Amino acid sequence: MIIPVILSGGSGTRLWPLSRKNLPKQFLPLAGDSSLFQQTVERASQLGDVGAPIVVCSDDHRFLVAEQLLQMKVGGASIILEPAPRNTAPAIALAALQALQRDPDAVMLVLPADHLIGDTASFQHAVEQALPVATNDWLVTFGIRPEAAETGFGYIRRGEALEHAFRVAQFVEKPDASTAQRYVDDGGYDWNSGMFMFKAARYMEELDRHAPAIAAAVRAAFARAKSDLDFVRIDPATFIASPEDSIDYAVMEKTDRAAVVPVSCGWSDIGSWAALWAAADKDDSGNRLEGDVIAIDSRNCLVRSSERRLVATIGVDDLVVIDTPDATLVASRERSQDVKKLVDQLKAAGRPEHVFHRKVYRPWGNYDSIDMGERFQVKRIVVKPGAALSLQKHHHRAEHWIVVSGTAEVTRDEEVFLLSENQSTYLPLGSVHRLRNVGKVPLELIEVQSGSYLGEDDIVRFEDVYGRA
Repeated sequence: MIIPVILSGGSGTRLWPLSRKNLPKQFLPLAGDSSLFQQTVERASQLGDVGAPIVVCSDDHRFLVAEQLLQMKVGGASIILEPAPRNTAPAIALAALQALQRDPDAVMLVLPADHLIGDTASFQHAVEQALPVATNDWLVTFGIRPEAAETGFGYIRRGEALEHAFRVAQFVEKPDASTAQRYVDDGGYDWNSGMFMFKAARYMEELDRHAPAIAAAVRAAFARAKSDLDFVRIDPATFIASPEDSIDYAVMEKTDRAAVVPVSCGWSDIGSWAALWAAADKDDSGNRLEGDVIAIDSRNCLVRSSERRLVATIGVDDLVVIDTPDATLVASRERSQDVKKLVDQLKAAGRPEHVFHRKVYRPWGNYDSIDMGERFQVKRIVVKPGAALSLQKHHHRAEHWIVVSGTAEVTRDEEVFLLSENQSTYLPLGSVHRLRNVGKVPLELIEVQSGSYLGEDDIVRFEDVYGRA
């Protein structure tokens, strides 16, 4: 049985301001109506004899993963929570140990959650070719046939031919432009995609052999794992002791059983806005326009507007314009890789825009901070049917709730009462309160906060159905 392993730990800083730490690119609908994560799960599910996926993600993103799997009606998934990022070698080891609990002969198909594949049929054919190679105890990687002399990817040099694959002769670091062109002209090099297929047991054998410190730390952490709702919580202290390393350095470059299956499948790692523009369908002027956009005499641009705002361009070429409710990026398309430098500046300045969107998603729904001043904040809150916020109190702020639509059950100290459309209530500073949607439609309300401190960390939780501290 093939068990898809979806690695979903990235932050996608080069796609700021749309991709941010609390909502990174894999959970966004960047190319189509579903997110890159959902597209990855869907591709894997179409491969025939496939088990429920194993997802490895951070604790911060656990509810995003669970919600997007629920939207797809995917059941039986294992969601493994990494206590801290330790790169791909330890993350894949966690998934391998989970897969071995299901099936001692499990074959893992390891897929990053944030890649785009335009030709699903070619991808499926490559997986079919890789399966007998992996079953024969090879560690298979998928090499993308290069479409250009790309300097942003590592390369794989093919060696002797195997049945359905090639032995890996060499992994090559990201080259300069002239070296990349030489690789393309040679014809024997492929881009390193970061996708793999191998038996779970074989991966752990090779990890034991070539990176024993990683293997030991991961085994110890997994042995102390605990189940929490739909999640597998890995023991933090033992996992953090693991060295940080990629699967390429820890295993693939050292094993003598590495194989590569070349494939042309319209692959992109969506590593920058320029990469998204290149992979997208464009109009006759070479523009990719999304949302409420008017472009006059503009060529080869990527322009994306936010939900409620018009963006217009006149007489510009080769630009990236990304508008969100709280930040707008205007950049040369050729310089879009440098967005990471901008995010680094935001971090250094202590600004929140690199972490949070104005709209923040929670397991119970979402809130949008629509206005803010020195001693007040106004939020639009949406609570899913049947969902509830934690029972909580605040030390520094009072709140007013005004119901716009739906029915709210409000707990305020010893009182429990219902509010419907156009009704409101006041929650004094220090009162213990909870909001619950007892209806069958989303509950929407406006919250007005007032007080000396309005930070999200001013929450004391007494009860929480989602297990948050």
